[in-house]
Amino acid sequence: MSIVLSEISDKLHKGGIRMLKKFLHWLLTFIYKVEVKGLNNYKKAGDKVLIIANHTSFLDPLLLGVFLPDDITFAINTDIAERWWLKPFLSLSHVFPMNPTQPLSLKALIRHLDNKTKTVIFPEGRITVTGSLMKIYDGTGMVADKSGVSILPIRINGAEYTPFSRLKNIVRLRWFPKITIDILPHTKIHADNELKGKARRNYCGHLLADIMSEMVFTTGLQQQTIFSALLEARTIHGGKHTVAEDLERTPLSYNALITRTIAIGNALKKITQEQENVGIFLPNSVKTLNVILGLQLFGRVPAMLNYSTGSGGMLSACKTAKVKTVLTSRRFIELGKLSNEAEALERQVNLIYLEDLAGSISALDKLQALIQTKTINFWYKLDQFSSESPAVILFTSGSEGEPKGVVLSHTNILANHKQLVSRISFNSQDVVLNFLPMFHSFGFTVGTMLPILNGMTTFFYPSPLHFTVIPEIAYDIGATIMFGTNTFLASYAKKAHAYDFYTMRYVVAGAEKLQDSTRQIWAEKFGIRILEGYGATETAPVASVNTPMYFKSGTVGRLMPKMEYKLEDIPGIEDAGKLHLYGPNIMQGYYLSDNPGKLVPPESIYGDGWYDTGDIANVDEDGFVSIRGRSKRFAKVGGEMISLAAIEQLAVSAWPDAEHASVSLPDPKKGEQVILLTTQEGADAKQFQSLSKGVQSIALPKKVFVVDFIPMLATGKINYPEVTKLTENLVEPEA
Repeated sequence: MSIVLSEISDKLHKGGIRMLKKFLHWLLTFIYKVEVKGLNNYKKAGDKVLIIANHTSFLDPLLLGVFLPDDITFAINTDIAERWWLKPFLSLSHVFPMNPTQPLSLKALIRHLDNKTKTVIFPEGRITVTGSLMKIYDGTGMVADKSGVSILPIRINGAEYTPFSRLKNIVRLRWFPKITIDILPHTKIHADNELKGKARRNYCGHLLADIMSEMVFTTGLQQQTIFSALLEARTIHGGKHTVAEDLERTPLSYNALITRTIAIGNALKKITQEQENVGIFLPNSVKTLNVILGLQLFGRVPAMLNYSTGSGGMLSACKTAKVKTVLTSRRFIELGKLSNEAEALERQVNLIYLEDLAGSISALDKLQALIQTKTINFWYKLDQFSSESPAVILFTSGSEGEPKGVVLSHTNILANHKQLVSRISFNSQDVVLNFLPMFHSFGFTVGTMLPILNGMTTFFYPSPLHFTVIPEIAYDIGATIMFGTNTFLASYAKKAHAYDFYTMRYVVAGAEKLQDSTRQIWAEKFGIRILEGYGATETAPVASVNTPMYFKSGTVGRLMPKMEYKLEDIPGIEDAGKLHLYGPNIMQGYYLSDNPGKLVPPESIYGDGWYDTGDIANVDEDGFVSIRGRSKRFAKVGGEMISLAAIEQLAVSAWPDAEHASVSLPDPKKGEQVILLTTQEGADAKQFQSLSKGVQSIALPKKVFVVDFIPMLATGKINYPEVTKLTENLVEPEA
């Protein structure tokens, strides 16, 4: 009798649980518009499954318990499981109490997974307080490895904006945001049998962290344009949230930015054609941002002209990209002393001044733009323009040859943003100091678009060359993020007060190798660890970067999520190869000067869509990339491959306060000869050899010339074509 009563009680209990789940399913769907995606992936995962999910809020166990099929088990920290307010929700599912720091607890979980079970674990071990992924515990990776079960990644998105999160004063909280639960295809973790102990545990932890970051990237990337992403950002962060500012010191909110973008977009639509490439000859400013977004809004493509190349470079770019109309400003031309360049452009293209364009926008036009802003959800269609259509044309610096037009799609740019966000925590309190010009890939994609599409504020400064002013600006605006080159960062460090960068969270270096001296002065003077990254205009631009969580000095970090690489063997070079990359952030293709307006998609020896970086790289066992130099920047001397970049590093060690550049020229006896140019007074080849002990003489420059300056590009890189010309002039008289 007691057994029968027990069975009846058990059935009634289970029936009550099912009824409660149905009610909660209806309630949560009604309140949060909960949407579950990928249920087929849940069914395909099998019977023994370890579900790993990001931890956004106190709602997470309830959401998974209610919306996932079957009776799932939660592996939850013992202390958390005992909290009174959580017990009613946990009663809806099975609970496996555990302590992720205790080996015995992990072993018990491995034994538990031998049964048919779908068990949820939060690998971060805590609710996020940054809005992004936090530390991933290696123990979870080890459990997945030892048990051999399927891993089912699940992304909870939206719950972090509820009051049940721990992001108060970090993001804009609201009571009823939309919540999505994305279930991705299952996978497995299995380490090489040769790996043992701590090394195996760390490796599995890395694999799990990669699965989690790829989960965040994959579920975050949508097929949308930059303007539709801007509208989404306004929904998340609020129309009154400040998003941009410049030297006029008038903060711009999302609402104001969108209204001005529509107004100027309407005006530009009248004088340009859909899909037309329109030149931008403007400085870093809020007005330039409005112009770019206004063109993109109606399907025009901004072509960012590098005015540091002079009228010749800009005219060449216009010809290559078939640009007929160029937008500029009289005030910019006057302040930048660019009247000669403007006159040269005006003879070849239709030069339109923003002052004239602004004068054509009437009060009625402004009212129309305001009405369009309020009604944008009705008239702006997300599929109006393809996310795969060109979003911008950027021109390569020409540091290694003839400049090319690089065509980036909306997807390329947004994918690179999502890749970064999956690895580094940004939030709406961050202020980005953007002094890199928008014609530079970092200045455009990372310094400009990344902040405005992710709730940060970007402060535009017109030039990176004001070494004394920029640290003062950083101090004044309370900048928290800054992107720069080694050359610029080294110069700021020399001029800055020790307290100028006191609010800085991230300083990211790219475009050229970060010198140890620069890294050291920032660490000692400001207490800031510079995060070195790597990329190219063709990769939109970030391909890899060190992060606070995964950092290895001397490398450029780990590749972005969903990026593949291959190393091409180069004769004479060991333990490294020429780096080829593939991924969603790889450009659509080039515009080349010998075939203007014709898009040439990327390809390499590994197939279509692969980008040959031309860089010699090594990738270690932890996935960290080290750049050894450009493939073109190796000289073959007496049959030996000599790295010109390595010679420059030796010069930096010998004379740290000077600037150096190394090139190779033809040599009738040894094939090529290596020449070093330096600004170090009194330097010569003999002195350099004495300061480079332990280095073979064949690997040292044949000649050393002292020059007044090393030719540089506006981006802070060495202008090697000009260095080569200068070197040829110096060598010829001695021939």
